[in-house]
Amino acid sequence: MNSSHRGIRTVATAALVTALSAGAVQASAAPAESGQDSRRGTAAAPGPAGPETRPVPAPGTSEGWQQGDLRLSPNDNRTVDRFLDRARTAEKDISPRVRAAAVMSGAELKGFDHRLKSPDSLKRKVATWMKEDPGLTVNNALSGINDSVRYTLVWPTGEYTSGVTRASGLLSAWGDDSVRWANTWSRDRGYKAVNAAWREPGGHVYEVQFHTPESKQAQETTHKLYEEQRLPSTPPERREELQAQQGEIFAAVPVPAGAVDLRAPAPRQPAEPQPVPQSAS
Repeated sequence: MNSSHRGIRTVATAALVTALSAGAVQASAAPAESGQDSRRGTAAAPGPAGPETRPVPAPGTSEGWQQGDLRLSPNDNRTVDRFLDRARTAEKDISPRVRAAAVMSGAELKGFDHRLKSPDSLKRKVATWMKEDPGLTVNNALSGINDSVRYTLVWPTGEYTSGVTRASGLLSAWGDDSVRWANTWSRDRGYKAVNAAWREPGGHVYEVQFHTPESKQAQETTHKLYEEQRLPSTPPERREELQAQQGEIFAAVPVPAGAVDLRAPAPRQPAEPQPVPQSAS
């Protein structure tokens, strides 16, 4: 790690320590699931996942992975496990910066206890993609995963646009590069939020969702509808009905002033130390 990266980490960590000492971090326990299929770029509205079904070893081996008709070979399963190890390592560096950005921008950090995607959830996602695209390798599938480490920041509607601008600017200044920025606030119907993917200095990509309380509630409310809609067994007529129900829920979400125009931070220049919040006296 070079000196500039060490300086970035020092500033972010100092900001977090100061904020914690002042009791400023709010970390709700509500799960924060991805609201966007990062590889395909299609809007979705998943919220908290249901109970996990314990996977069983793939036939003929104790090293593979299988859930229902989804499976990973022993080699592919080991590749995903190594990716999960890298995610756990990266999270230790990412979380202090995200928590500091939340404090310094006035956000509520929701779902922090669920910031790491579970092994079963990640393997199910990879196995689904590989089943849908038989030519897809496990490494190619993993290259499309943005949410192995994920966070949700929430601001009141009136503070949303300035909060997103501040938080995303801090993450960029502290060394994380924006690699994907999906702003869906301009939609009349459908998922509304900003979902951003960031590459931390070590190379791992993570996700931050920027929400208002109303958009986050809509995401959680429509999750079961979305899950039913995507089932192969759901008839076409029912899928249309479920899509319409989701559209109505999201259509009722107020759009914060200026949210439609939110853009990813400009390409990062050499980072300068950011001011550290003073602890409460």
